[in-house]
Amino acid sequence: MNDDSRRMQPYNPGRAGLSLIQSGVDDVRELIAGMLERYKVAFFSKDVEALVELYDRDARIFDACTQGSYEGLGAWRRCVKAWFESLPDERLLVVSEGMEIAASGELGAAQGFMMYTAMSRSGIERRSMKNRFTWIVERRFGVWKVVHEHTSLAGSS
Repeated sequence: MNDDSRRMQPYNPGRAGLSLIQSGVDDVRELIAGMLERYKVAFFSKDVEALVELYDRDARIFDACTQGSYEGLGAWRRCVKAWFESLPDERLLVVSEGMEIAASGELGAAQGFMMYTAMSRSGIERRSMKNRFTWIVERRFGVWKVVHEHTSLAGSS
C-alpha cells in the first residue's frame, strides 16, 4: 500500500449536494454518516439512551454549553439527561452543515457545524445555536463508537 492510500480520505456529502449515504462510499465513512443521523434523531426524540449508545464508555467530551468537559459515559449520560429534561415542551432539531468525514483503518473523524434549534411542539422556532463540531470515532472490540467529541460555539455567520 503506498502512502497516499493510507492517508485519511475526506468524504464531504454537504458540499457535494449528495445524500449522506451513497453507493461507492467507503464503508467506514458511510457508517459514521449513519451515526451522525442517529445522533440527530436521538436529539429530536430526546432519547438519552439512543444518544449515549453512540459513545464509548471512556469517551471524552468537550461540550460548549455546560461544565465544559466530561470523562466517561456516566458523566455524559447525566449531562444529556439533565439537558433534555430542561426542555420539557420543546423538540431539538439538529442540522449539520459542511460536514466532512474521513476514515482510515480503525479510526474515523467527522467535522463541520451543527445547528441546534429548540422548536415548540407546534413547530415554532424558539432559539438556536450554531456549534463547531468534531467527532473522533474508533473501532474497539469490533464496535464503532465516538471516543472524543468537541463542540464550541461558532461565531455568527
